[in-house]
Amino acid sequence: MTDHTSARTTEEAAAVETLQRLRGSIDNIDAALVYLLAERFRATKQVGRLKAEHGMPASDPAREEQQLARLRSLAVDADLDPEFAQKWFTFVVAEVIRHHVEAAEHL
Repeated sequence: MTDHTSARTTEEAAAVETLQRLRGSIDNIDAALVYLLAERFRATKQVGRLKAEHGMPASDPAREEQQLARLRSLAVDADLDPEFAQKWFTFVVAEVIRHHVEAAEHL
């Protein structure tokens, strides 16, 4: 094996080790996100029950707009694309509203 090949093999091994470390970090973050989303949905489920019990609408457009503006600002601060943050929020809110409608139908 030449010195050049040996150096490349060492570099590749280091790259693989770094890749594994980074992927482990990503896996941990993904797990944390799942648990945070579960906690968020537990809270919104309570909101849905409360709204259903008191005849409140499932959707609150004013609140959603406030949250969207706040999350877009946080995304900018966090160096995250605010358009991505908006897409995520819109997706989550649609699911929350679906749950709220179901809660109202089961009363």
